[in-house]
Amino acid sequence: MPATPSPSPSTAPAHGQDDEPSTPRPRRRPEGRARTTAPPADVAAVPRASGVALVASLLGFTVITIDVSAVNIALPAIRNSLSSGMSGLQWVVDAYTLMFAALMLSAGALADRAGARRAYFWGVTLFTLASLGCALAPCIGVLVGARVAQGAAAAVVMPASLALIRQAYEDARARARAIALWTVGGSVAMAAGPVLGGLLTDSVGWRAVFLVNLPVGAVILGLLVRVPRSPRRPAALDGGGQVTAVLALAGLTFAVIEGGHLGWTSGPVLAAAALAVASGYAFRVVEARHRRPMVPLDMLTDRRVAVPLAAGFAVNAAFYGGIFVLGLYYQQMRGMAGIEAGLMFVPMSAVVTATNLVSPRLAERIGRRPVIVAGQVVFTGAMLAMLPLAAHTPVWLVLALLLPLSVGGALVVPALTALMMDAVPQERAGTASGLLNSLRQTGGALAVALFGSLLSGPGGGFFLPGMRIGLLAVAALLLATAALSRLLLPRG
Repeated sequence: MPATPSPSPSTAPAHGQDDEPSTPRPRRRPEGRARTTAPPADVAAVPRASGVALVASLLGFTVITIDVSAVNIALPAIRNSLSSGMSGLQWVVDAYTLMFAALMLSAGALADRAGARRAYFWGVTLFTLASLGCALAPCIGVLVGARVAQGAAAAVVMPASLALIRQAYEDARARARAIALWTVGGSVAMAAGPVLGGLLTDSVGWRAVFLVNLPVGAVILGLLVRVPRSPRRPAALDGGGQVTAVLALAGLTFAVIEGGHLGWTSGPVLAAAALAVASGYAFRVVEARHRRPMVPLDMLTDRRVAVPLAAGFAVNAAFYGGIFVLGLYYQQMRGMAGIEAGLMFVPMSAVVTATNLVSPRLAERIGRRPVIVAGQVVFTGAMLAMLPLAAHTPVWLVLALLLPLSVGGALVVPALTALMMDAVPQERAGTASGLLNSLRQTGGALAVALFGSLLSGPGGGFFLPGMRIGLLAVAALLLATAALSRLLLPRG
């Protein structure tokens, strides 16, 4: 269930310092004289340039989405190759997600200031170089550092890719179709990620999961040469808010990951927790005083914003936590090869894609609140359905138990995104979209941290009781946000 930010008005095409000159008016033909000249070459080039921009944007969004799910399947191989413990594997996942979540808050403003094409170029370049760093990593520490760079680049790539589409398509209907293709591409990438990750890990090795990004990055950069330059627009950057947000999320993630390994009362864990609290408070102070904060605090007082944020956090915690658990369960508990484990996710991903298409129509018919509540309740059932999983659970039963996991989140996300976009003024749509996606990614990062802390049993084996504790905790969170949705969201 990839993050799919809603279009932001700030990324709409506008005239700026890099705009192309307007086309001069054609001279009037004398009556009765037939036109014999062909249309100007630039008229025919416009659709081609739009198509190139769409392909470049789609490839970028696809590769950063595949990277999330493919790496999950490669984790056991990384563990064996780099002699890493569970804590290291958690950081391989969360270093990426953490930077993705934190920098998403201001990446849209950065794309506006630099221009969509320029921001996208540098984001893809950094992502490609960081992927090479991951592939060449000699130890788990270097791999985690390269994943931090990957996550930072992905945070720039996502909003810039969407801005590039909005710039390329002036017609609203054509732009809507292009954005729909962009969104579906993310869903397909999420489905293909586990299979690709398993295939590459089994046939070539886990490093190939990162090396495959290099030719894709080269193709994107080649396509960008044919995309018109983007206008730059003034956009305020909230440096203080961004730094305190990164520190707060990093401290919290460190405390949850290392608490299960070092002990919850150990010095480093307590220091990280204190850093998270202090940075969170500093973030609130900075945002309250900033003239143009990246997170306007008054927006959070609207329950149509606050409740979707909480629900998005819970849903992604369940989804990405579940993916993390299942990737390890298939390989460590059941002894499956990487490609077998990847194929186990295909039915689930197919149902997610289909449900994403049904959810908006269902919300139009019965209302958004019932869809949001029902989706969270179904997702709660998915967490509880996974409780009986054991080493010898029949494969067909495992797949059947995962159906609620496929349906729940896919029902919720489109409806709560639409609700939140309607709740904010047009000029704040980009901010709201970035905030929602940031909270969703944070939920996923903290769920991976929690499950990883609970899954490591004696000797580093897969610890089923720990998995069940984590599932119950996430189920309780989903029930709480479902109740909030039922009580506080408007009925319509």
